Amino acid sequence: MKMKQFMAVLLAGAMIFTMAGCAGGSGANTGNSGNGSGSSAEGDGAPDEPVKIATKPMTEQFILGEMLKKLIEDHAGYKVELTKGIGGGTSNIQPAMEAGEFDLYPEYTSSGWVLVLGHKAGEVSDDEILAKLQEEYQEKFDMTWIGLYGQNNTYAVVVRTDTAEEYGLETCSDLAKVSDQLVFGGNPDYIERADGLPGLSEAYGYEFKDIVDIDIGLKYEALRSGDIDVTNGYTTDAQISRDDLKVLEDDLGYQVNYYCSTVVREDALEKYPKLEETLEMMDGILTDQKMAELNYQVEVEGRDEADVAEEFLVSAGLIEE
Repeated sequence: MKMKQFMAVLLAGAMIFTMAGCAGGSGANTGNSGNGSGSSAEGDGAPDEPVKIATKPMTEQFILGEMLKKLIEDHAGYKVELTKGIGGGTSNIQPAMEAGEFDLYPEYTSSGWVLVLGHKAGEVSDDEILAKLQEEYQEKFDMTWIGLYGQNNTYAVVVRTDTAEEYGLETCSDLAKVSDQLVFGGNPDYIERADGLPGLSEAYGYEFKDIVDIDIGLKYEALRSGDIDVTNGYTTDAQISRDDLKVLEDDLGYQVNYYCSTVVREDALEKYPKLEETLEMMDGILTDQKMAELNYQVEVEGRDEADVAEEFLVSAGLIEE
């Protein structure tokens, strides 16, 4: 009997030791996982599911998606699942957001106002539009908009720097005085659409010497080669970050603005407590010129968008190297 009692005590002790070892192992793994900071998102009570981000199929969005991913991982400690280049952009991402397939994505103010909410462009001022978007997205979709990154990805009138110097061009109104001496070249869509070249010409009184249809991917090449003198672009295009091209100021305020922000589901903000303050870190960090430079690094220099995004966040003091 004494031998049986001794063996039972020995077996119970071994089981307690084994259980303690497992608990200690689990604690060690938790302390060493995550971002190398000694604690994990799970250890802070965060859910196991990753924050799901979507982006549109364009270089700028790829970079912004990587910025959001890096900030959320480093600052909030959450896992992130980034889906890049959703075909159709807003028209497919918004329904997926409503269905809960994504938690957030970078969006532009006028795209949300016109494409999602069905309003007319330019109905509200830039000072009011973010608050209006927040109000209507909350009512209709249980979503909100957080911050404005700073850049405005809208239409731009672009000329060569030497042309600007020759004719003294700083604004779109300056161009009107000499438009009859210059050739405009642009993609057919912009030349034909009412809010494109026809509306721009009516607003500023342009009467170009000639108007030429050019493939959207070749317009900057045609501009630099001298085949055309003026073209339409976007204010954050990679190509206009170079010194040989100049964007003319839209001094009459004809173009509708497309400021970028983060659209996020309200339930995601509840599920991930640190998410809102992290997204607010994107507010005001970019300019048109800086975004164009980042796009140039990816499109022309062939750099990886994740590296470009991380390098920028480090330079902005938002994350450590």
